[in-house]
Amino acid sequence: MMDTRLWPRLSWNSWLTMNSVARIPRQPFHRVVFCAAAIYNIAWGLYSVYDPQWLFRFAGLPPLNHPQTFACLGMVVGLYGIIYFEVARVPERGFLLAAIGLLGKILGPIGLGRLIWNGVWPTSTIVLCLTNDLIWWIPFSIYLYDSWPTFIANFLRSEKNTVGSSGSFYS
Repeated sequence: MMDTRLWPRLSWNSWLTMNSVARIPRQPFHRVVFCAAAIYNIAWGLYSVYDPQWLFRFAGLPPLNHPQTFACLGMVVGLYGIIYFEVARVPERGFLLAAIGLLGKILGPIGLGRLIWNGVWPTSTIVLCLTNDLIWWIPFSIYLYDSWPTFIANFLRSEKNTVGSSGSFYS
């Protein structure tokens, strides 16, 4: 028999309070958005691994000498799909994952814009950013807005539980 004096006496309600997470606004909407983003990214990634020259044929660019580079991009985009499924599964805890995803969806068009501006790639390659990036800006931004308060509350709660009474991690 275990000596229960060694363990804190917690009621079921206190355990739930300590481990519960507030539900974020528009949660069903966010789940649908991130499931759609996940499916899209995985499909896009798989196709780009299977046929890494597709964008270059579509845009009238010469084929890549090293198509493995674009296939690697397809792999990374596909892996983002797994991350988006996790955000859809637990939207209350997906703020950082979605923020990184949105940052990539902002930086991608900046890079493409530079390639188009310098004449390296034709404007027909904009299709890449329309479907991979731009259509996701608004729903991802709404999610980040809705999940910010929960993210901060969880962060502050974890800091409070991590830092000792002296305010140091080493107390």
